[in-house]
Amino acid sequence: MMHRKTLSAWPGVLEHYRAHMNWIPEGAKIVTLQEGNTPLIPAPRFAEQAGGGFDLFLKYEAVNPTASFKDRGMTAAMTQALARGAKLVICASTGNTSASAAAYAGRAGLRCAVLLPHGKIALGKLAQARMYGAEMIALRGNFDDALRVVRELGTRPGVEVVNSINPVRIEGQKTAAFEICDILGRAPDFHFLPVGNAGNITAYWRGFKEYHQQGMISALPHMCGFQAAGAAPIVEGHPIADPQTIATAIRIGNPASWEGATTAVSESHGLIESVTDTEILAAYSMIARLEGLFVEPACAAPLAGLLRKGRQGLIPKGSIVTVTLTGHGLKDPDTAMDQNKVEAQVVEPNVDAVLTALAD
Repeated sequence: MMHRKTLSAWPGVLEHYRAHMNWIPEGAKIVTLQEGNTPLIPAPRFAEQAGGGFDLFLKYEAVNPTASFKDRGMTAAMTQALARGAKLVICASTGNTSASAAAYAGRAGLRCAVLLPHGKIALGKLAQARMYGAEMIALRGNFDDALRVVRELGTRPGVEVVNSINPVRIEGQKTAAFEICDILGRAPDFHFLPVGNAGNITAYWRGFKEYHQQGMISALPHMCGFQAAGAAPIVEGHPIADPQTIATAIRIGNPASWEGATTAVSESHGLIESVTDTEILAAYSMIARLEGLFVEPACAAPLAGLLRKGRQGLIPKGSIVTVTLTGHGLKDPDTAMDQNKVEAQVVEPNVDAVLTALAD
């Protein structure tokens, strides 16, 4: 008689890194979709385009349950909301947060409301929030207006805000830094990532620091964040009233985690710079064609930054560089279609016709 082998399932980031989660209430039910454990993919061809001479690895967060890094923080926020007896979870979102909040609220059996900037959400993200059952309210304003209203609503009894202003969101997101170190067996020399609301750069730095303090790694990376030029408040040094960029996920004019981001850069001797939409779109197409990774435009901001820094000779030879790719390209299909206008050739259904088309 054959016996089926029992596989040990990945339990999600909170259970896997429970020793690093002292905020979880005793006896709390963990709300999880088994997020995390995402691949760290070598990208040698892209590294060559950035000048070469260093090892490049891409943390592909697109394979999380709702196809973005937001799930790491949302498992934490929803676990806390359930433990506190919340009746309504609420968030402001440019897309990814709304998708993740709606999915995890459904998992937890909680009511979810999402405040969106009217007419400024990528189609793929909007479709997700609808399917997961969120109540969506579109505001005549931008993300920062939506977050302001959410902050006010969060003071009411039974309402839990699940944006990254909720500190346990950062606690969940820091696990991506743990995974990078676990896979590499060390910290990278440089870590590149996009900066919008700035929760991610804050969270990764917390994760790297915790591992360093506990002796899990012997050195810390330089944190390198990139904003879009039309939505670069940290770079400009002041809030942007009307942020504009093709990268909707980082179209934010007044980041909630501004202080955390500047602390990460200062302590790590890193940087936050801006890249243009032209640079973003070039990197967006390049990573798909060279490495087979389809990402949302925001992911291409740090890739564009890496191309610039590498070509300037600012990445020392022999370095290990990691980049966070925050979300899947299917989140924003309109941008993908706009960037590739090639239409399929229509031919007769025979080999000769196909060979003729291929010879053109």
